[in-house]
Amino acid sequence: MNEVITTILNHRSIRHFEDKALTAEQIRTILACAQAASTSSFIQAYSIIGVKDKEKKQKLAELAGNQGYVEKNGHFFIFCADLYRHSLIADHLKKDITPSIESTEKFMVALIDAALAAQNAAIAAESMGLGICYIGGIRNQLEEVKKLLKTPERVIPLFGIAVGYPEKTTDKKPRLPLEHVYHEEEYQQSQETALKQLKVYDEVISSYYQERTGGKRKDQWTEQMAAMLEKQTRMYMKEFIQNNKMNLK
Repeated sequence: MNEVITTILNHRSIRHFEDKALTAEQIRTILACAQAASTSSFIQAYSIIGVKDKEKKQKLAELAGNQGYVEKNGHFFIFCADLYRHSLIADHLKKDITPSIESTEKFMVALIDAALAAQNAAIAAESMGLGICYIGGIRNQLEEVKKLLKTPERVIPLFGIAVGYPEKTTDKKPRLPLEHVYHEEEYQQSQETALKQLKVYDEVISSYYQERTGGKRKDQWTEQMAAMLEKQTRMYMKEFIQNNKMNLK
Protein backbone atom coordinates (compact mmCIF):
# COMPACT_ATOMS: atom_id res chain seq x y z
CA MET A 1 0.00 0.00 0.00
CA ASN A 2 1.50 3.36 -1.02
CA GLU A 3 1.35 6.69 0.83
CA VAL A 4 -1.47 8.09 -1.33
CA ILE A 5 -3.76 5.16 -0.54
CA THR A 6 -2.82 5.29 3.14
CA THR A 7 -3.73 8.99 3.24
CA ILE A 8 -7.09 8.38 1.58
CA LEU A 9 -8.00 5.46 3.84
CA ASN A 10 -7.04 7.41 6.97
CA HIS A 11 -9.54 10.18 6.26
CA ARG A 12 -11.75 11.42 9.05
CA SER A 13 -13.43 14.80 9.64
CA ILE A 14 -11.50 17.12 11.96
CA ARG A 15 -13.48 19.70 13.92
CA HIS A 16 -10.88 21.01 16.34
CA PHE A 17 -7.90 22.90 14.93
CA GLU A 18 -4.86 24.60 16.41
CA ASP A 19 -4.77 28.41 16.25
CA LYS A 20 -2.27 28.37 13.40
CA ALA A 21 -2.76 29.75 9.90
CA LEU A 22 -1.72 27.86 6.79
CA THR A 23 1.26 29.31 4.95
CA ALA A 24 0.92 30.88 1.52
CA GLU A 25 2.87 27.96 0.08
CA GLN A 26 0.51 25.41 1.65
CA ILE A 27 -2.52 27.23 0.28
CA ARG A 28 -1.05 27.45 -3.23
CA THR A 29 -0.13 23.76 -3.17
CA ILE A 30 -3.65 22.77 -2.14
CA LEU A 31 -5.12 24.99 -4.87
CA ALA A 32 -2.73 23.58 -7.50
CA CYS A 33 -3.85 20.07 -6.56
CA ALA A 34 -7.50 21.14 -6.79
CA GLN A 35 -6.90 22.48 -10.30
CA ALA A 36 -5.18 19.24 -11.32
CA ALA A 37 -8.50 17.38 -10.95
CA SER A 38 -10.36 16.10 -13.99
CA THR A 39 -12.85 18.52 -15.54
CA SER A 40 -15.64 17.76 -18.01
CA SER A 41 -14.67 18.84 -21.55
CA PHE A 42 -12.04 21.15 -20.02
CA ILE A 43 -14.87 23.51 -19.00
CA GLN A 44 -13.41 24.14 -15.49
CA ALA A 45 -16.78 25.31 -14.21
CA TYR A 46 -15.83 26.12 -10.63
CA SER A 47 -14.11 28.75 -8.51
CA ILE A 48 -12.61 28.63 -5.03
CA ILE A 49 -12.85 31.43 -2.49
CA GLY A 50 -10.35 31.47 0.37
CA VAL A 51 -11.36 33.21 3.58
CA LYS A 52 -8.80 34.43 6.12
CA ASP A 53 -10.59 37.43 7.61
CA LYS A 54 -11.68 36.58 11.16
CA GLU A 55 -14.89 38.60 11.07
CA LYS A 56 -15.93 37.08 7.76
CA LYS A 57 -15.19 33.57 9.04
CA GLN A 58 -17.21 34.32 12.17
CA LYS A 59 -20.16 35.43 10.02
CA LEU A 60 -19.87 32.32 7.84
CA ALA A 61 -19.85 30.18 10.98
CA GLU A 62 -23.12 31.80 12.07
CA LEU A 63 -24.71 31.33 8.65
CA ALA A 64 -23.60 27.68 8.61
CA GLY A 65 -25.44 26.93 11.84
CA ASN A 66 -22.95 28.22 14.42
CA GLN A 67 -20.30 25.66 13.55
CA GLY A 68 -17.21 26.84 15.43
CA TYR A 69 -14.73 25.10 13.17
CA VAL A 70 -15.84 27.30 10.26
CA GLU A 71 -14.38 30.19 12.24
CA LYS A 72 -11.44 28.50 13.95
CA ASN A 73 -9.15 26.80 11.45
CA GLY A 74 -5.99 27.37 9.45
CA HIS A 75 -7.81 28.41 6.27
CA PHE A 76 -11.37 28.21 4.97
CA PHE A 77 -11.99 27.31 1.32
CA ILE A 78 -15.38 27.72 -0.35
CA PHE A 79 -15.99 25.78 -3.57
CA CYS A 80 -18.43 27.30 -6.03
CA ALA A 81 -20.14 26.12 -9.20
CA ASP A 82 -19.16 28.83 -11.66
CA LEU A 83 -20.49 29.50 -15.16
CA TYR A 84 -20.02 33.27 -14.88
CA ARG A 85 -16.71 33.29 -16.76
CA HIS A 86 -18.34 31.35 -19.58
CA SER A 87 -21.04 33.97 -19.95
CA LEU A 88 -18.28 36.60 -20.13
CA ILE A 89 -16.59 34.62 -22.89
CA ALA A 90 -19.88 34.47 -24.81
CA ASP A 91 -20.45 38.22 -24.50
CA HIS A 92 -16.90 38.96 -25.57
CA LEU A 93 -17.04 36.65 -28.61
CA LYS A 94 -20.68 37.51 -29.39
CA LYS A 95 -21.93 33.92 -29.07
CA ASP A 96 -25.30 32.76 -27.77
CA ILE A 97 -24.59 30.07 -25.17
CA THR A 98 -27.48 30.83 -22.82
CA PRO A 99 -29.53 27.67 -23.59
CA SER A 100 -26.45 25.56 -22.94
CA ILE A 101 -25.19 27.12 -19.70
CA GLU A 102 -28.73 27.32 -18.31
CA SER A 103 -29.30 23.61 -18.91
CA THR A 104 -29.46 20.99 -16.18
CA GLU A 105 -26.54 19.18 -17.85
CA LYS A 106 -24.16 22.14 -17.53
CA PHE A 107 -25.34 22.74 -13.97
CA MET A 108 -24.45 19.13 -13.18
CA VAL A 109 -21.07 19.59 -14.88
CA ALA A 110 -20.35 22.58 -12.63
CA LEU A 111 -21.31 20.61 -9.52
CA ILE A 112 -19.19 17.63 -10.52
CA ASP A 113 -16.19 19.77 -11.49
CA ALA A 114 -16.31 21.54 -8.13
CA ALA A 115 -16.61 18.28 -6.20
CA LEU A 116 -13.67 16.69 -8.04
CA ALA A 117 -11.49 19.74 -7.40
CA ALA A 118 -12.49 19.78 -3.73
CA GLN A 119 -11.64 16.14 -3.14
CA ASN A 120 -8.22 16.66 -4.73
CA ALA A 121 -7.71 19.60 -2.38
CA ALA A 122 -8.82 17.55 0.63
CA ILE A 123 -6.43 14.69 -0.14
CA ALA A 124 -3.58 17.13 -0.75
CA ALA A 125 -4.20 18.83 2.60
CA GLU A 126 -4.35 15.51 4.46
CA SER A 127 -1.14 14.33 2.77
CA MET A 128 0.55 17.40 4.29
CA GLY A 129 -0.47 16.36 7.80
CA LEU A 130 -3.42 18.75 7.92
CA GLY A 131 -7.00 17.94 8.85
CA ILE A 132 -10.14 18.84 6.90
CA CYS A 133 -13.88 19.08 7.37
CA TYR A 134 -16.43 19.61 4.61
CA ILE A 135 -19.06 22.23 5.47
CA GLY A 136 -22.41 21.92 3.71
CA GLY A 137 -23.99 24.29 6.21
CA ILE A 138 -23.12 27.32 4.10
CA ARG A 139 -26.17 26.34 2.01
CA ASN A 140 -28.43 27.06 5.00
CA GLN A 141 -28.62 30.73 4.06
CA LEU A 142 -27.10 31.00 0.59
CA GLU A 143 -28.45 34.45 -0.20
CA GLU A 144 -26.57 35.86 2.78
CA VAL A 145 -23.45 33.86 1.88
CA LYS A 146 -23.54 35.23 -1.68
CA LYS A 147 -23.81 38.78 -0.36
CA LEU A 148 -20.91 38.24 2.01
CA LEU A 149 -18.71 36.75 -0.71
CA LYS A 150 -19.98 39.11 -3.44
CA THR A 151 -20.52 36.30 -5.94
CA PRO A 152 -22.17 37.27 -9.25
CA GLU A 153 -24.98 35.52 -11.12
CA ARG A 154 -24.15 32.01 -12.35
CA VAL A 155 -21.92 31.42 -9.32
CA ILE A 156 -23.28 29.22 -6.53
CA PRO A 157 -21.30 28.61 -3.31
CA LEU A 158 -21.72 24.85 -2.78
CA PHE A 159 -19.76 23.92 0.33
CA GLY A 160 -16.73 24.88 2.36
CA ILE A 161 -13.68 22.99 3.53
CA ALA A 162 -12.13 23.93 6.86
CA VAL A 163 -8.42 23.08 6.80
CA GLY A 164 -5.90 23.26 9.61
CA TYR A 165 -3.59 21.56 12.05
CA PRO A 166 -5.58 18.96 14.01
CA GLU A 167 -5.91 19.74 17.70
CA LYS A 168 -7.86 16.58 18.37
CA THR A 169 -8.28 13.54 16.13
CA THR A 170 -11.43 11.46 16.19
CA ASP A 171 -11.84 7.77 15.43
CA LYS A 172 -12.41 6.78 11.84
CA LYS A 173 -16.15 6.34 11.17
CA PRO A 174 -17.02 2.98 9.55
CA ARG A 175 -18.45 3.19 6.03
CA LEU A 176 -21.16 1.04 4.46
CA PRO A 177 -20.10 -2.51 3.58
CA LEU A 178 -18.37 -2.66 0.20
CA GLU A 179 -20.84 -5.25 -1.10
CA HIS A 180 -23.68 -2.82 -0.35
CA VAL A 181 -22.06 -0.04 -2.41
CA TYR A 182 -20.32 -1.90 -5.24
CA HIS A 183 -22.34 -3.75 -7.90
CA GLU A 184 -20.91 -5.75 -10.81
CA GLU A 185 -22.50 -5.78 -14.27
CA GLU A 186 -25.83 -4.41 -13.03
CA TYR A 187 -27.53 -2.95 -9.96
CA GLN A 188 -28.38 -5.66 -7.45
CA GLN A 189 -32.00 -5.06 -6.41
CA SER A 190 -32.63 -7.78 -3.82
CA GLN A 191 -34.37 -5.98 -0.97
CA GLU A 192 -33.81 -8.92 1.36
CA THR A 193 -30.05 -8.87 0.79
CA ALA A 194 -29.88 -5.09 1.10
CA LEU A 195 -31.77 -5.08 4.40
CA LYS A 196 -29.53 -7.83 5.80
CA GLN A 197 -26.45 -5.81 4.89
CA LEU A 198 -27.94 -2.71 6.50
CA LYS A 199 -28.73 -4.63 9.67
CA VAL A 200 -25.09 -5.71 9.97
CA TYR A 201 -23.99 -2.12 9.34
CA ASP A 202 -26.39 -0.85 12.00
CA GLU A 203 -24.66 -3.09 14.53
CA VAL A 204 -21.24 -1.81 13.48
CA ILE A 205 -22.30 1.84 13.73
CA SER A 206 -24.07 1.32 17.05
CA SER A 207 -20.92 -0.25 18.50
CA TYR A 208 -18.85 2.62 17.12
CA TYR A 209 -21.01 5.23 18.87
CA GLN A 210 -21.16 3.29 22.14
CA GLU A 211 -17.38 2.97 22.26
CA ARG A 212 -16.81 6.58 21.23
CA THR A 213 -19.24 8.04 23.79
CA GLY A 214 -18.78 5.62 26.67
CA GLY A 215 -22.26 4.19 26.16
CA LYS A 216 -24.10 7.53 25.88
CA ARG A 217 -25.04 6.90 22.24
CA LYS A 218 -25.95 3.76 20.37
CA ASP A 219 -27.48 5.15 17.18
CA GLN A 220 -28.23 2.90 14.26
CA TRP A 221 -27.42 4.27 10.83
CA THR A 222 -30.81 3.45 9.29
CA GLU A 223 -32.66 5.21 12.11
CA GLN A 224 -30.28 8.16 11.83
CA MET A 225 -30.89 8.50 8.08
CA ALA A 226 -34.66 8.11 8.33
CA ALA A 227 -34.88 10.78 11.03
CA MET A 228 -32.64 13.18 9.11
CA LEU A 229 -34.37 12.74 5.76
CA GLU A 230 -37.82 13.04 7.31
CA LYS A 231 -36.98 16.67 8.05
CA GLN A 232 -37.27 18.99 5.07
CA THR A 233 -34.20 21.23 4.88
CA ARG A 234 -33.03 23.88 2.40
CA MET A 235 -36.20 23.46 0.37
CA TYR A 236 -35.65 26.91 -1.17
CA MET A 237 -32.73 25.63 -3.26
CA LYS A 238 -34.48 25.16 -6.63
CA GLU A 239 -35.85 28.70 -6.61
CA PHE A 240 -32.50 30.09 -5.48
CA ILE A 241 -30.63 28.34 -8.29
CA GLN A 242 -33.14 29.52 -10.88
CA ASN A 243 -32.88 33.09 -9.60
CA ASN A 244 -29.14 32.88 -10.14
CA LYS A 245 -29.66 31.90 -13.80
CA MET A 246 -28.49 28.31 -13.46
CA ASN A 247 -30.41 25.11 -14.23
CA LEU A 248 -33.46 26.82 -15.71
CA LYS A 249 -34.19 24.18 -18.37
